[in-house]
Amino acid sequence: MCGFDFDTEDIEFRQVAGQRLSGRLYRPRGAGETPLLVDVHGGAWINGDRLTNASIHEALARDGIAVFAIDFRLPPVARYPDTVADVNAGLRWALRHARDLGSRRELVGGLGTSSGGHLMALNLLRPNDPLYAEEPGTGGLFDYVILCWPIVDPLARYKMVTAKGIDRLVDAHHQFWPSVADMEKGNPQLIVERGEFERPLPNALLIQGTQDGNVDHYRADMFGAAYRAAGGRAEVLKYEGEPHVFMTAKPDAPATLDALEHMKRFVREQTAGR
Repeated sequence: MCGFDFDTEDIEFRQVAGQRLSGRLYRPRGAGETPLLVDVHGGAWINGDRLTNASIHEALARDGIAVFAIDFRLPPVARYPDTVADVNAGLRWALRHARDLGSRRELVGGLGTSSGGHLMALNLLRPNDPLYAEEPGTGGLFDYVILCWPIVDPLARYKMVTAKGIDRLVDAHHQFWPSVADMEKGNPQLIVERGEFERPLPNALLIQGTQDGNVDHYRADMFGAAYRAAGGRAEVLKYEGEPHVFMTAKPDAPATLDALEHMKRFVREQTAGR
């Protein structure tokens, strides 16, 4: 399925501490009820906005998959855990309003890139943790998720960038994380390994380049292995020689186009028959 035109609309989903947070909806025109991905952007927890992954969103919308890309508060306005709570609120809002967004609750999944992959994974693993959820309840949020070059182990990433002297990323950690102990607490890798997650685990697709200078590429493999050992389903898709954010940096490159096809296929498989 391809060739859809699409409409875009900015929709406010949250007001917190005097700030209005919006998401951008990419809605395929004339597609009827479609799958919907809620996107959480990257930017080392301190940069970016709902337009960061626009090239990916547009490609998905042209294939008949809607996207709702959310903003959330960043340092110095907010940091962990308040930023995680903003994302939690955005995910819940999208589920409540799925039909207004052209979809249905059962068809909604997650998409997170880089630090946004961390924020997405943390919320899906511990959706009702009172530290993140203003309206904690029972049960999970999404049944499927795509994580692109995600920081699934922020503590290991902090140690890596510190050892390599990547000062801009060390500084980003200091801006977002109150302490090293918080990097351990809000750590998807450790949460899965320790069995501290809420079931059921959503089906996951991880996309990772092997020349990623921002995160050790093998962390995706480690997360996938731990996820499967914990009873979840996780596919790790690796792209040889590709750097961090390769899909948005090179939207027309062969690796990007291949990854997009895998993403589309994954969404179709997860939503078929629902």
